[in-house]
Amino acid sequence: MLVLDAWQYFMHRLMHSVPYMYRRFHSWHHRVAAPYAYAAQYGHPVDAVLTETLSGAAAYLASGMSPRVAAAFFVFATVKGVDDHCGVAAPWNPFHAAFRNNTAYHDVHHQRGGGRRNFSQPFFVVWDRLLGTHTPYALRQRDGGGLEVKAFKGRQMQ
Repeated sequence: MLVLDAWQYFMHRLMHSVPYMYRRFHSWHHRVAAPYAYAAQYGHPVDAVLTETLSGAAAYLASGMSPRVAAAFFVFATVKGVDDHCGVAAPWNPFHAAFRNNTAYHDVHHQRGGGRRNFSQPFFVVWDRLLGTHTPYALRQRDGGGLEVKAFKGRQMQ
């Protein structure tokens, strides 16, 4: 998990930091305006290889997992990524109880102006915290029902 998270953080941040890489590859993923589950896997093939495939290969090689354990782990990581993009912060969701990096956390990244924060994916938020890209948030009741994610900017809600 740590190797996968580290690779994905730095590659995701690189995709946002290098204008050519963002425009040519990563912007495909951000074309989806509202968060929904299929957006997790929607993107340019080069972005998918550099971010997803190589992070998985690095995690597999560094951990010494058996092929069977690796297959289970990658299914779990994929399901977690889909959940992070689903746009639903359900209180009963076990991923939200187990991980600080969850649907609401990643939603901040996908909000307008959020592309320079909350890069961490799919499990932990340690890299965002260590490298100054962490933005906290609050879930608030939405008029008409449901919840919405509000990012904090300094001490103010956005």
